[in-house]
Amino acid sequence: MRAGRNKNLSGDEKYDIGHYGTDHITDEDVGRILKITEQAEEFETMMMYFDCAMTQVRTKLEILNKEMALRNRRNPFEYIKSRLKSPKSIYGKLKVKGVPFTVENIENTINDVAGIRVICSFIDDIYSIRDSFDVQDDVEILQEKDYIASPKENGYRSLHLILRVPIYLANEKKYMNVEVQFRTIAMDFWASVEHKMKYKKEISNAEIIVEELRYSADLINQLDRRMLQIRERIEKSEVLPDSKREK
Repeated sequence: MRAGRNKNLSGDEKYDIGHYGTDHITDEDVGRILKITEQAEEFETMMMYFDCAMTQVRTKLEILNKEMALRNRRNPFEYIKSRLKSPKSIYGKLKVKGVPFTVENIENTINDVAGIRVICSFIDDIYSIRDSFDVQDDVEILQEKDYIASPKENGYRSLHLILRVPIYLANEKKYMNVEVQFRTIAMDFWASVEHKMKYKKEISNAEIIVEELRYSADLINQLDRRMLQIRERIEKSEVLPDSKREK
């Protein structure tokens, strides 16, 4: 496969990678494209910035976890996952957006190059952590999508935040975006299973399966809220004198 050349307004040669198909391109192909466009080092530096920003947010989450665990006698989340998008995935997203593969376009148009998923035990923990970010001076919530309050049509539930955080380098301070997704354990189970199922091909009665998944998502939401009610009753019982506890 050959990339076609074009020139930007400054006269510098750029390579149009629109001729590459996302189904067949590999991370190695993207690496070769970057070398051709003389952006390989710039791309590597940018990915290091995103990695640092992701580490910054993870550290903030771990601090919140320790504080809330001490204050509430329980941890607000079970575990954290984090990842950087692969070059292939970044390329595919830019192709969908119809913009050239440049470092500038990656920084300006893709908000989830650095991604963190926080798995919480209870729904209210999700919003407690979100509110904590909102009052931190060096964190800006650029975007919030609350799929818990307003689930997607397929039943998907999660809270998505795009955070803008500073990273401190040797001679400068740079701001980078990090996407953080919050789910309960039950939400994450449903999303993981649904993600695997939707890529199965030639499924008979697909409409019925879609409806069953949506129904299952509603059941999981009921379970989440029921477990929250149980926890709140336990906490209420713990603070009451023995004579006033429910029998």
